[in-house]
Amino acid sequence: MTRWLGCLPLLLSLGTLPSAMAALTASDYRQQGLRYRDQEQYPAAIAALQQAVALDPKDLSGRVMLGWTYHRAGQGAAAADTLVRVLVRDPKQVPALNALGIVYLVNGDPTAAVVVHTWAALLKPENEIAYYNMSLALHQLKQYNWAIATAELAADLEPTNPHPLVALAIAYWDNGAITLAKQAFAAAINLDPRYRDPGFLDYLNEAGFSAAQIRQSDQVLRHLNRP
Repeated sequence: MTRWLGCLPLLLSLGTLPSAMAALTASDYRQQGLRYRDQEQYPAAIAALQQAVALDPKDLSGRVMLGWTYHRAGQGAAAADTLVRVLVRDPKQVPALNALGIVYLVNGDPTAAVVVHTWAALLKPENEIAYYNMSLALHQLKQYNWAIATAELAADLEPTNPHPLVALAIAYWDNGAITLAKQAFAAAINLDPRYRDPGFLDYLNEAGFSAAQIRQSDQVLRHLNRP
């Protein structure tokens, strides 16, 4: 079985499946796809997850996995299309809403991100993912008071995560509350000292921050480091 799984990407690309693979289930393909995704082998991951969806089209979690993998692979349009199709089947699928909101945020549509994450938060009030990404989207829309409020909610719900605190810092900063901005950023550093290093801020790209928001974070940090 291990030998066949190792050959899966090539076999899928050729459209050829040996009879010995007929026993593979949708769950097998999902696990294989997740392993490839963890290894950042995105074409192979997508191919495996597509097979999982084909074998078990009613399993919405598998479709969410596929949509998120498209997102990780930089295929934003395919990610959004896949996740929207999930929500057509079940508008209350919170994991799909969370994922779609992030896709919209990263793809440069903060208004759509706010709408989707608002629905996700209404369905699941203790949804730190929705509040955090909503804060970043609202910040992009220059709705700073709302960005502050949602970042605070995210930070309260996930107190060990520094990202909501950095989001809170830039929202405070652009709202003119410089002292509060520096306090929020200092709290983020207390959780993860790596944020003392301006070079590490580039990592925020993986946390949904735009390039402009990363530069804003750097500005707050540099003022924090001044005597």
